[in-house]
Amino acid sequence: MLRVRTLAAVTAAAASGVLLLPSPAQAAGSVHLYKIYYDSPGSDTRTNYSLNGEWVQIRNTTPYAVNLRGWTLTDAAAHKYTFGSFTLGAGKIVTVRTGKGTNNATSVYQNRAAYVWNNDKDTATLRKASGAWVDGCSYNSTAVDYKWC
Repeated sequence: MLRVRTLAAVTAAAASGVLLLPSPAQAAGSVHLYKIYYDSPGSDTRTNYSLNGEWVQIRNTTPYAVNLRGWTLTDAAAHKYTFGSFTLGAGKIVTVRTGKGTNNATSVYQNRAAYVWNNDKDTATLRKASGAWVDGCSYNSTAVDYKWC
C-alpha cells in the first residue's frame, strides 16, 4: 500500500511540474537588462577609460535579431541614451558604455564626459522606440560594484 501511495505522490508531483513550465512567450525569450556595472574600477577621474568602466548590458534571449533603433536606456535622473541604427543578434549581448568610443557589434557608447550610474543606488529602464516599457533593474548597494538584473 505504501508503494502505491508513493507512486501516486510522485506521479502527482511530476504532473504538477508540467504546470510550472514556461509559457510560449517566456520560452521564446526576451530582450532585457542583463548586468549593470555602476562603479567603474579605481578612482572616479572622469577619464574616458574610467567613464567606459561603467556600463549596462542588454541581452537578447530570443531566437531572432532585434532592431533597437530608437530604443532608450535611462537612469533615475533621466539621463537618456537612444540607440541609433543597431541590431542585437539572437542570443547576443550589447554593452552600453558611458564614455566615448566607436560603436560595434558588442559595444555602443553614450559619448558622455560625466558618469551616469550612481555608485550607491539607481534604476535602469529600457524602453522601445514607442516608449513602451521593456525592462527595469534597480540597485541599492555600495557593497559591490555591479548588479545582475
